[in-house]
Amino acid sequence: MTKIKRRHLGALSGLLVFLAVFAVACGGEPTPVPTTAAAPQAGGPEAMSMMMEKMGPEGVRAMMGEMMPQVMEKMGPDGVAAMMAEMMPQMMEAMGPENMAMMMEKMQPGGMAKMEGSRLDTVKKRGKLICASRNDVPGYGSLDASGNNVGFDIDLCRAVASAVLGDPKAIEIRYISASERGPTIQSGEVDMLVRTVTWTTSRDSQWGNYVQTMFFDGQGFMVNKALGISSALELNDAVVCVTQGTTTELNLQDFSNQNNLNISALTFEDTDAVVAAYQSGQCDAFTNDRSQLAALGSAFDKRDDHIILPETISEEPLGPVVPHGDDQWFDVVKTVMAVLIYGEAYGVTSGNVASSATGDTKVDRLLGIEGSYGQESLGISQTAAQDILKAVGNYGEIYDRNLGPGGINLPRENGRNALWADATCTDCPKGGQIYAAPLR
Repeated sequence: MTKIKRRHLGALSGLLVFLAVFAVACGGEPTPVPTTAAAPQAGGPEAMSMMMEKMGPEGVRAMMGEMMPQVMEKMGPDGVAAMMAEMMPQMMEAMGPENMAMMMEKMQPGGMAKMEGSRLDTVKKRGKLICASRNDVPGYGSLDASGNNVGFDIDLCRAVASAVLGDPKAIEIRYISASERGPTIQSGEVDMLVRTVTWTTSRDSQWGNYVQTMFFDGQGFMVNKALGISSALELNDAVVCVTQGTTTELNLQDFSNQNNLNISALTFEDTDAVVAAYQSGQCDAFTNDRSQLAALGSAFDKRDDHIILPETISEEPLGPVVPHGDDQWFDVVKTVMAVLIYGEAYGVTSGNVASSATGDTKVDRLLGIEGSYGQESLGISQTAAQDILKAVGNYGEIYDRNLGPGGINLPRENGRNALWADATCTDCPKGGQIYAAPLR
């Protein structure tokens, strides 16, 4: 851990105490947490057990309610957020992802770094949008030849920055592993999580608010042709590499049990390690969302030696997540996603954004030229959609640039990621499930 200012040590010591105690309050074992010189035994098992015995879970929650304002006053929201980001790996190691997730769930809405005022105001004051994402999967988030982070998920972050700050470059991307996704968004240290995150009911209730499904995916398997199989149902007694702490890992176990395949999972914390293990022959197959299999496979030296098996074993609706506790921010991000979708439906691209009346009522409302879809209530500019679409383009442009012909070349025509059947555009893929609440 890097050095933290001495004036923050008192607040940090107190914070570490109730971080540890909350793991116990949520049903976890009283495991030690990282300590400082100012509180060498603050998070010890004996101290935690004694506090729990004397105070009980409700007392511990009350203590946290009293202490958080003091911590926030001393360090400020950004200070707490920075400290949480710094401490996260140690906390994850000491407490485990499940205890971390349960602990964060018990905290007040918005997490540890709860904003003073609305998150929208905080983002504007800060002058940048903080997104948790990745840089290891082509198409979603990876580094280009110039070292820029590009991808479908990154463009969704840039779209929100364009709407709120008028600048698609006013973003900070924090790279996290799959197992860090829940604790990161629960802590409130980021404004948005957009890292190929599957929407599930438990994550919706425990992690944060899922905004909008922006890509429909499903889990599949990749194998080397030399294995000599053509179906996932032939993976009897196979070793399959998978990323830990994901729905992918859970789905693999379900698939194996349901089909009596006796599959052994070989788990790794990050995707790069999964791919490396597969390519080195440590496992017979590796499993992930089908789009990610295609993206990762595109970088193989001998891509033609590998095949993606035909079975899809799960539903994986992917989209951005925002912290619980701020309905306005949830609505802002949800509306930005709708602008991208309706931009394509109405034929508005990055190259033809109008600034004066077009004569098309729906287009004029979208662009803020006439009428409204709630911009004032949301706290964004009347012409925010113009900024969004000029900066990143519409949904179809983002898809084509990253996942389509300009990226990893996933077909969209006649698929689930086409616009809905009755979309008004004439030259867009239709008949799919990409749809958003009407902009009215």
